[in-house]
Amino acid sequence: MKHLLPLGTLCAMTALPAFAEAEGHGEGFMGGLAYSASDPVTFVAFLAFVVFLLIAARMGAFKTVLGGLDSRSSAIAAELEDARSLRERAAEALAHAERRQQDADKEAEAMIDQAKADAKQIMAEARKDIANRLVRREALAEARIARAEAEATEQVRRAAADAAISAARRILSDDTGVDQFEAAARDIDRALS
Repeated sequence: MKHLLPLGTLCAMTALPAFAEAEGHGEGFMGGLAYSASDPVTFVAFLAFVVFLLIAARMGAFKTVLGGLDSRSSAIAAELEDARSLRERAAEALAHAERRQQDADKEAEAMIDQAKADAKQIMAEARKDIANRLVRREALAEARIARAEAEATEQVRRAAADAAISAARRILSDDTGVDQFEAAARDIDRALS
């Protein structure tokens, strides 16, 4: 296989002048090759290039270049795989963050709903408590008023009784009769007013 390349090159070089005469000077690729074989400067440059390629092939330059290209290709493939992996992880992280955001939104809405329900319950309890306090205070005020009325009535009765007793004593102690009765009635009116 290694010997086929130089042999093929030598055969092509010997056949080029025949192609140049058949196809015309400088027409097409084969005509250009034929011209290069007929021109001594171009032919020497071409042979130098072929010798350079043979030396480079013999020293393993093509293997090195191809190996470098293969290693670069595998490095690029690895970078592409890393980029794809990073992209997938980023997409998963984004989806996870969106799910967490949705969960947080739902939790916040639930907390707001619970707070509203708690506020309504607290307001209802506060209204009920205020109503109970008002009822108790009303009952207490009515009891105080009733007690004050009873005490006032009792004081009026005592005052009337004291006035009647003192009037009766005067009447009984004095025999003046009608004058004492009228004086006692005046004492009772004064005591009641």
